[in-house]
Amino acid sequence: MSDWVLAIEGTPAGHHAALALALLAAFLHAIFGSLQKGRIDPWLSRGAIDAALVVLALPIALFLVPLPRGSEWLLVLGALPIHFTYKIGMALAFSRGAFTVVYPVVRGMGPVFTVIGAWIVFNEVFTPIQWLGIAVLLTGIFGLAVYNLRTITVARDTLVPALWLAAGTGALVALYTTYDAFAIRGTPDPFTFLAWFFVICSLDMPVIAALRWRNMPATSRPDPRKLIRLGFFGAVIAFGSFGSVMLATRLDKVGEAAVLRETSTVFAAVIGWLVLRETVGPRRIALMTLIALGAVIVELGG
Repeated sequence: MSDWVLAIEGTPAGHHAALALALLAAFLHAIFGSLQKGRIDPWLSRGAIDAALVVLALPIALFLVPLPRGSEWLLVLGALPIHFTYKIGMALAFSRGAFTVVYPVVRGMGPVFTVIGAWIVFNEVFTPIQWLGIAVLLTGIFGLAVYNLRTITVARDTLVPALWLAAGTGALVALYTTYDAFAIRGTPDPFTFLAWFFVICSLDMPVIAALRWRNMPATSRPDPRKLIRLGFFGAVIAFGSFGSVMLATRLDKVGEAAVLRETSTVFAAVIGWLVLRETVGPRRIALMTLIALGAVIVELGG
């Protein structure tokens, strides 16, 4: 698998593979977000998912991929504080606001900052048409958030703090996307970085979740069996979501992968409607269409 990735990196085949991986990451990340926000406390759900990630990723890291060497360890470790801060921000935002309000803001803040980061770090340049696509996409994302803010009836008393947290967390999305692209490109075998990333960057939230569990009244604790099932299902989704977008940034432009991934907002709105029973109407459908249209413009304008 590593040989295939290295062989198509920077080629037209790599571009097409990166497109498919970014869209797959968008779909899976929407599912991942809904799992964390779902009917279980977001701190506990993220802790369960990260614990399962360690269990599943550690054998792969130890036995199936080359071990990191020298400065490669620093690349893996450097991801830890960025992703830890991002996870704290997501949990705080999800605990205060509805999924279909918080999630679009988080994802909407990322593309522009990531494109700027990719320009600074990787010398990537977007065409005027691609910038138009970003503007269309962001109009849809933030329009969706504003519409939800005006109409949503769930947790309105904490909605404004949730939006501020979501905006700050969105900036962290851009930071971790740029850093992860830099790190996976700096590791000879991309799967070495991925495997050890999932091990090391998943050690933090299980500790926080365990402390939260211990301090919760026994009557408020979710069924441990449901938490374990959610953890392992979420871990599989996380492998696909984060792994796909990281590989996409290795194969092709970081900025394009980041923009395409933010079509996850469309999938999130559908999930919020079907699974979390949050209302969706014609205006939301129109705004989601703008998001998808913006992503198409970015792809065709390159």
